[in-house]
Amino acid sequence: MLKRTTSFAPHRVEAEHRADGTILLRAEAALGPVARCTGDWLHRWAGEKPDQVFLAERHGAGWREETYASALQKVRALAAALLGRGMGPETPILVISGNGVDHGLLALAAQYVGVPLCPVAEQYALVHGAHGRLIHAVELIRPRMIYAVDAGQYAEALALPALAGIEIVCSRTAGRGDVTGFDTLLKGDATADVDAAHAAVTPDTVGKILMTSGSTSAPKGVLTTHRMMCVNQAQLVHGLPFLRDRPPVLVDWLPWNHVFGGSHNFNMALSNGGTLYIDDGKPVAGLFERTLENLSMVAPTLSFNVPLGYAMLVAALKKDAALRARYFADLDLMFYAGASLPQEVWTALETMAMEVKGEVPLMTSSWGLTETAPAVLLQQEPTDRSGVVGVPLPGAVLKLIPDADMRCEVRVKGPNVMPGYFDNAEKTAEAFDEEGYFVTGDAMVFVDPQDISRGLRFDGRISEDFKLLSGTWVRAAQLRIDMLACLSPLAADLVVTGADRDEIGLLIFPNLAELQAEGFALDADRGALSDPRLLSEIHRRLAQRARMVSGSSSRVARALVLAEPASMPEGEMTAKGNLNARRVLTRRADLLNRLYAQDDPCVTHL
Repeated sequence: MLKRTTSFAPHRVEAEHRADGTILLRAEAALGPVARCTGDWLHRWAGEKPDQVFLAERHGAGWREETYASALQKVRALAAALLGRGMGPETPILVISGNGVDHGLLALAAQYVGVPLCPVAEQYALVHGAHGRLIHAVELIRPRMIYAVDAGQYAEALALPALAGIEIVCSRTAGRGDVTGFDTLLKGDATADVDAAHAAVTPDTVGKILMTSGSTSAPKGVLTTHRMMCVNQAQLVHGLPFLRDRPPVLVDWLPWNHVFGGSHNFNMALSNGGTLYIDDGKPVAGLFERTLENLSMVAPTLSFNVPLGYAMLVAALKKDAALRARYFADLDLMFYAGASLPQEVWTALETMAMEVKGEVPLMTSSWGLTETAPAVLLQQEPTDRSGVVGVPLPGAVLKLIPDADMRCEVRVKGPNVMPGYFDNAEKTAEAFDEEGYFVTGDAMVFVDPQDISRGLRFDGRISEDFKLLSGTWVRAAQLRIDMLACLSPLAADLVVTGADRDEIGLLIFPNLAELQAEGFALDADRGALSDPRLLSEIHRRLAQRARMVSGSSSRVARALVLAEPASMPEGEMTAKGNLNARRVLTRRADLLNRLYAQDDPCVTHL
């Protein structure tokens, strides 16, 4: 039996069943104490443990580290500089570069005195074809200031006419006289009353504007208040009580323009007096080696990643006993998000953890959205399988609207839910139902309908469902997750097809690094990979799965492997890495037609 010693909060929920079948689900526990604002956390830890490292990033062979005391001093100086420029709630800051210590300090400084900060994906600035997304953000947010880490690296984006007249601040100015150095901001402004401005920050003050992914419509700005961020950390510490036992240590790459990396993880370190080591690697070819190097230097207590990242980590840990011992030595939590973790990856992590330390960290996931700060559900108890997202956190109420199969549409109310979208009253009104519940568009099923304390399992997005010609409904989002697990690690992502057709198919975006490592040829025929050995392996996996499922709603009968990666400039992929399935199907209509043609040599067909 696997040994688990990490403390956790047992699932205790209560349900209200309405006459129309709707279920209101909530935690039995009440919400605990909540900080007024993020600055309260910074003050607390600067007072209680001033020399504790808060933020760190790679610098040469080591790390640039900012303690809580130094972070507070710099945050107040930066806040004074912002106030000295007359900035406030109506003058947002736009951040166009990725994670970094200066980025983190500027974000906290803005929050400290009530200046909204909007981080966008660095790809918007660095990828020429994605500049339209950056221009959209500039026109929507209307920032008074723009921050980029390096004026030289971001020179093309900074020269866009849409940015004219906006103060540009860079940590490295590349010698440009028209750019304000970050060190200039650090000089502060002696005329600013920082204490008064900080005292005026309330739980309803907007701390961030986070852009939605834009996978289904134009990106919207989510108004993220201090209440949302502070409540969410109070909710999480209830579900993960070991966060109180010792300060968490993270080595984390997840981008701060995303609510998971920038609010969930960043604030988890800050609110609990922990340390966030900024990982400048990521789970892609050429950068993952940097992640491994960083993990060899710092042993985390919390690990956050996407399933692909864990799959790559498992392969590396199997080959490196020293790294394996260091990685698991102090680990309390392994958290995955974005999709279900393949069971073989799950099992491998459990096995290695037992070998290293004789126990398994809490392996878990949760569910939430940018609009919910993000966590609403959390699998607090240990479980032996992937895909379960748990029970409501204290203070959150789930409104579950079941269909005939007990698949439930999910709506949410609670203090961690956004007040609305930035400058978009129409979309805000559409986002809430007549009772004030946020309409998520997601679906859930109970793990065990007879025991609701077992929690919920994510079952896709309702808007992505479609009908086959037979009239059979296909739950595309959940099927996509299942097929990614089936085709791991060959598939990096995929689009489920079949709307108004007689069979379900797949357009597969391959994991090119894995194909090369396995010796598959990357020869292409009019946009599709044609290696017979690769197609045979995919056919074998589809056939094996087909023997275990019944019904046309889940049987995948054909597949085609795309030669060209998803294009961000063409709108096929968002900066968060989410596929825009509709755009893929529209842009690659010829390949979709080939998928359903007879006797195409690049199509695998059962």
